[in-house]
Formats: sequence, C-alpha cells, structure tokens
Amino acid sequence: MSIKIGNVEIQNPVIIAPMAGVSTIAFRKISKEFGAGLVCNEMVSDKALFYDSKKTMRMLEIDENEHPVSFQVFGHDIDTVVYAAKFLDTQTDCDIIDFNMGCPVNKVIKARAGSYLMKDIDYAKELVSSIVKNVSKPVTVKMRLGYDMDHINCVEMAKAMEEAGASAIALHARTRSQMYEGKAEWSYIKKVKDAVSIPVFGNGDVRNVEDFKKMMEMTGCDGVMLGRGIIGNPFLIQDCVDSLTGAEHTFTIDDRIRICLQHAKDLSNYKGEGVAMKEMRGLSSWYLKGLPFSHVFKDKCATVSTIQDLETILYEYKAVLESE
Repeated sequence: MSIKIGNVEIQNPVIIAPMAGVSTIAFRKISKEFGAGLVCNEMVSDKALFYDSKKTMRMLEIDENEHPVSFQVFGHDIDTVVYAAKFLDTQTDCDIIDFNMGCPVNKVIKARAGSYLMKDIDYAKELVSSIVKNVSKPVTVKMRLGYDMDHINCVEMAKAMEEAGASAIALHARTRSQMYEGKAEWSYIKKVKDAVSIPVFGNGDVRNVEDFKKMMEMTGCDGVMLGRGIIGNPFLIQDCVDSLTGAEHTFTIDDRIRICLQHAKDLSNYKGEGVAMKEMRGLSSWYLKGLPFSHVFKDKCATVSTIQDLETILYEYKAVLESE
C-alpha cells in the first residue's frame, strides 16, 4: 500500500491537496490524525520567499507529527523559483517540494505561473529540471489537463516532467479554463498513468469513499488527492483509509464539534485568536454542511470572534438536533 516518492515513503494512497487559505498547520494536523498518507501545505510564492515575506515565512512551520509533508511553491522566473525551492530544501523541515502548475486563479495566471505554464511544455520542463538539479529533496508537480479544452496536453507534459526529474505527478482532471467547475475527466488520469513510470495521483470530484475507490479502479492511479471534499469533513479521509484496511469508524455530531473546535484552537495557537477566528467564520460552517437546520447556524458561524463564540454556537446546534 505504501508509495515511494523519491526517497520518501508514503504509507497509503490518501493524499491531501494543497489548498490556499485552508491547508494550514492546523488543517494538516487534523488530516494526519484521520490517517492521510501525505499532507501538503498551501502554496507559497517564489517572490515572497525571495523577498523574505514574514507572513510567508510563518506559513512554513511544521508540526512534528505531520510528516511526511509536502511544501508547494509557484512562480514563473527560473532564478526566483530555484531560490525558493532551495530555501524550502535547506531551511524548512518539509519532506517533498511540489511545484504548482495547476492554480487557475487570475492573479497567478497574470504572473505567468500556475496553470499558465501548461501553455509551454519546453519552458516548464526547463523550470522543473532547474529545481531538481538544485535541491536534494524529491520534487513533484501538480498540473491540469491543459490550459483549455482545445489544448489538452497533460500526457505530453507528464512525460516532460518525468524527463525533467520529477518524482511524482498530481493531475487535477480539469483544464485551467474550467477552473473548479464542470466534470473532472478521469480518463486523462489513466492516460497519464500509462504514459509515465513515476507515481501519479488523481485529483478532482472525489466527494465520498465510493468516488475514491472508483478513481483508483478506473485510472490505476497510485493515489488519490482529496481537496475541497474534506474541508470540514476530515471523516472522508478516514473513510478512504478504512476502505483500504477493512477497518470501520463511525462519527457523530460530537465528533464534528470536537474536531471543529480543535481546528479553531490549533489555528489560534498558530495565528492568534483574532486572525484565526476570522478564518474560522468560513471554515466552521463546513463542519455542519449537509446536516439538518445547518443553514441557520451557518449565518451565526459567520459572526464568531472568539473560540467561546464558536463553542456556544456549535452546542446550540447540537441541542436543536437532539430536540427534533
């Protein structure tokens, strides 16, 4: 069940995607507690590392219990990307360096980074090759099908990344132009898997354990990268791991409350309660998503300022559920 990424061994194929504004140390710790084989930090800018951004430096902290962990960097210019990769290699305790060629947001595209690089295989190959030559840790690449539906080039790009020295590839089975909408085309994950000899992780539209098993079976991928489906729902991580081991876990509203509060407390320890609770205004409501009457409490979650506020709201919600 284990997977080798360079010299790093991943104990199972349940991989947690790097998500901006989500994949903090608090989120990653929870993901590991629920059994994830690999967790990934939210992406950081090469320019931010080059210019010694204090905010970015704070994003590079690692808890001793979250290994193995991957740190993701994005950028376009070879000199600053290599500088950033060398910094992550020598100045942080990460195990893997991931290069982002998948982010579709306009700010990143305007910097000719992220999925913009899907436009130019030769340049992307030169960039990744330069990273690999300058670091000792394994280098992986996260990419998309192509820039748009008229330019799907993920198979050619994957081959180029392997030739450049990448140790693994994660494929989000959408184009840049799709952003996060439309259906993920899993068939391309199989095509990439068949085209290269390094591990391939599939990503896109895995919302439950049945999707996890189906992607593994349909594509032959080495692992599945879980993204938005686990925000507020780390229980899906455990479900996927259980599907591999035969174990069974059940979770209650008390578990949801406990993990949500743990998330808030760990985030507060990391960022301070004021900043953390502003972030939890959006994150906490995900822990109630899909449950009866949760829409009322979603609005209440959007106003929290302290951990005590959040705890009060969550236990009010539990009382409503139990009264029905």
